[in-house]
Amino acid sequence: MVSSNNYVEMMDKVKYSLRNHLATTSAGISRLAPRRGRPRKFIGPSRPVTLTLPEHVIDALTAVDADLSRAIVRLAQPVLGGRQHGPAELVTFGRYSVIAVQPSKTLEKRTGVNLLHLPDGRALISFDRSMTIPGLELLIADALEDRTLPKTDRAIFEAIADILKSSRRSENVVLLQRHVIVLETRRSAASPSRRNSK
Repeated sequence: MVSSNNYVEMMDKVKYSLRNHLATTSAGISRLAPRRGRPRKFIGPSRPVTLTLPEHVIDALTAVDADLSRAIVRLAQPVLGGRQHGPAELVTFGRYSVIAVQPSKTLEKRTGVNLLHLPDGRALISFDRSMTIPGLELLIADALEDRTLPKTDRAIFEAIADILKSSRRSENVVLLQRHVIVLETRRSAASPSRRNSK
């Protein structure tokens, strides 16, 4: 017959053994479970910051975007537009980014792309359905092998190549090929004569 003291002591040992077993098992499971990180909101370098804002400012920001960080980035674009830009940079709006480049006739001639000029002096890259992103990368790589490529143009080509390569290798970024709507304003053939007749 087991005494009450021996019984309590025996139960304590069982509990201790079970606790150790459960701790070891849960640790093993946590190591096996896939780690899931938050998807990145922005392609460029970013870091968390803590802000204290008035309620009415928070309401105004959430009217721009439900995510406060994306709202701040969107509102900061005009300020960023006044600074000096690199040869090619990412412009981010929410989950999407586009490549803005310094205008280059060489880029258009060597790759066949069309540059859509922006108000801040930069341009967006556009091309028709016959061109693909891998094809563009090959043309840029070929151009970079040309030693006669001007220094300014080389910087643009290298910057675009770096953005495309890093985006292609990233687990959080998908390169999408999209078409844009472009409206071209053409002068009427009769307009010069009308001006002369006045």
